[in-house]
Amino acid sequence: RMSQTKPRQTFLNLTLPFAGTILGGLRPGEMVLIQGRVPQEPDRFQVDFSCGSSVQPRADVAFHFNPRFGRSPCVVCNTLQKQRWGREEVSPCNPFTAGSTFEIIVLVQRDSFKVAVDGMHLLQYNHRVALQQVNTLGISGSVQVSAVGVLPGAVPGGWPSAELVSPGAASRSVFVSSPDHSIPFRAGLRGGLSVGSSITVTGRPTHNADRFCVNLRNANSSDIALHLNPRLKKRVFVRNSFLRQSWGPEETAAAAFPFTAGRYFEVIILCERRQFRVAVDGVHQLDYKHRVPDLEQITQVEVLGDVQLLSVTSTNL
Repeated sequence: RMSQTKPRQTFLNLTLPFAGTILGGLRPGEMVLIQGRVPQEPDRFQVDFSCGSSVQPRADVAFHFNPRFGRSPCVVCNTLQKQRWGREEVSPCNPFTAGSTFEIIVLVQRDSFKVAVDGMHLLQYNHRVALQQVNTLGISGSVQVSAVGVLPGAVPGGWPSAELVSPGAASRSVFVSSPDHSIPFRAGLRGGLSVGSSITVTGRPTHNADRFCVNLRNANSSDIALHLNPRLKKRVFVRNSFLRQSWGPEETAAAAFPFTAGRYFEVIILCERRQFRVAVDGVHQLDYKHRVPDLEQITQVEVLGDVQLLSVTSTNL
């Protein structure tokens, strides 16, 4: 189950077709996270943000998100009003893969919904129905859904960048299991890292947070290849490596400090041939040149400190 520090509302291990009431409706700035798996021989599935749950007559659907498979994979979006579908908006890119897990993030904005899949922006859909009318989430079709979370006051002013995450990367998301064991968090990276690997960490600094860290490390030693250490009270974002029992030179240069106590964040770490690229809330923040040349030695992701962890996603997890 997800920890008590996460979204204001959760749905777990859904039985489909599913229809659930979104308590209090949706507000601009919130995010809806959906984790699941596509079956081996999918046809299509849909996620509907609706105005009620009436079946006969059918309630209006403000946002119909409909990945389709088969000969011409695509994602169709539309709105249903007064029993009639409007004009379809079709994305020719379907990022979902048969047999693979996924994480959908829907960012609610005043004028649109933004959708990212596995950390990569997919599409934007402008509102055709007033947002305040939306109060129901429906999911059905060829899909298995393990968890849905509605996050209050989600990430501001940023969004996953297509440049930061490899398209089609198979990822597996893990929701933290309990508030007692969420921090420290450690998870293995099977086979270590490789060029093109990406890791996404979503969480929230505690309300009086001093600092926390995300470490990419060797599980069999004390070596830390990448130490990301936001220090909130000093507003400095420290990067370093701990090798052969000692810390190296700190790197602190940054155009801005992207973390705020009590506010959700999303950190994306992309592993390139010579460096790590790090984005926070979809905005590129820094590059960190490798100090451990053998990427396969980096076999664990670790999260410590004054932070409430929501999820960790990796192409290797």
